[in-house]
Amino acid sequence: MVELRPEGPEDWWEVEALFDLCFAPGREALSSYRLRDGIDPIAELCRVGREDGVLACAIRAWPVRVGAEAAAAALVGPVAVHPTRQGEGLGAEILGEIAERGAMLGWTRLLLVGDLPYYGRFGYRTLMGVAMPPPTNPERILGLGPWEGVTGAVARWDDG
Repeated sequence: MVELRPEGPEDWWEVEALFDLCFAPGREALSSYRLRDGIDPIAELCRVGREDGVLACAIRAWPVRVGAEAAAAALVGPVAVHPTRQGEGLGAEILGEIAERGAMLGWTRLLLVGDLPYYGRFGYRTLMGVAMPPPTNPERILGLGPWEGVTGAVARWDDG
């Protein structure tokens, strides 16, 4: 059974290796990484799943601001499940945990870039009027939580 727990400093490089395995080393060239560079992740929302000490899944979240009102949101991702563990429901479990923990900690607005057919199962919907840095496909900008009335560009947390 996989145990979900907070990501600690001792997990960092192993989690990075899992992200590279799942997304390829060029993942850091994605525009969403410009929103993360030099910003600390939201530690309370960064989780790892291990079974018998072996990393099975990981998720991170980063603070961002959206629109002229600089609405706070948690940029979720990367989300990764080790290829040997995919299909076991770990993605659903770790996404559910981050949504629940986020709500308890005041991070009610979650944002990610992904496929609606997958993330829509967990309540995410396309965010019309919210723009990630280019070249992000607007149809892949998804949100969970109270997004009514929030529009505009997603900006770095330290730009607010």
